[in-house]
Amino acid sequence: MDWRQVLPPLCRSRIETRFAPAGEDLPAGSSKFGGRPDVPAGFVWPVFETKTFDGEEGKPRPLAFLAQFDCARLAELDPEGLLPRTGLLSFFYELGSQRWGYDPKDAGCARVFWFDGEPVAPAEFPRDLEEDFRLPELAAELSGGTDAPDFQDACLALDYPFTANDYRFFDQARRELGYAYPDNRSQLLGWPDIIQNNMTLECELVSRGYYLGGSWESVPQEERDALRAPSVQDWRLLFQLDTVASGDFELMFGDCGRIYFYIRKEDLLARRFDRAWLVLQCM
Repeated sequence: MDWRQVLPPLCRSRIETRFAPAGEDLPAGSSKFGGRPDVPAGFVWPVFETKTFDGEEGKPRPLAFLAQFDCARLAELDPEGLLPRTGLLSFFYELGSQRWGYDPKDAGCARVFWFDGEPVAPAEFPRDLEEDFRLPELAAELSGGTDAPDFQDACLALDYPFTANDYRFFDQARRELGYAYPDNRSQLLGWPDIIQNNMTLECELVSRGYYLGGSWESVPQEERDALRAPSVQDWRLLFQLDTVASGDFELMFGDCGRIYFYIRKEDLLARRFDRAWLVLQCM
């Protein structure tokens, strides 16, 4: 296969996101990482019942506020028109346990909210949200770009079998076309920078109730095969968050990992952000 010819039609638009100290207080509704989320009146802070890495008892724990984005600004960088054109898109995640997303019971460990049509103002942190999970406020710098898929996603999109030899030619073509693999990149939309394996099939199978913490022995092979290619079209990357560092602060997921918020395209277009699913991958 000539990957230099095949890759360009598979490309998708992305919105690259960099976080930096704001230098001043950000107005309500600004795109940002951390700080207090801007929410409408009556907002109920999301919680998730879980143990933590420290082995503490399972109990409802407030999710940490990760980031929010001004949809009007995103619309300027979203030529496909996938995201809302107005309002505020906000992301939360339970940092004490950092669930991976391979268990249906992980539902609720991460939440996405779309606030539209109501005034928003900074929320107070819940009293039981640990200080370490009250993240520092950083301004979001947004820019548009184009993404080529990773090898596994490209093969699934083409319903093409994986081969080790093809990967070598794929990687060469990707570099020649200018689609570099960044060391660190947070983004909305586009294709994910995969650390381990394709995630769309995982999202589809978990959504069907399968636990995928082992070797997927509970999933019939014929079902995996039937869902493999459609999953990469049905499930879209909504937000990828890489390590965030500023001054003495660093937020890392696992060992040099990333978290990925996925959503079915039909749910994205219908603004059903409550159906987003989180996956964590690391080295």
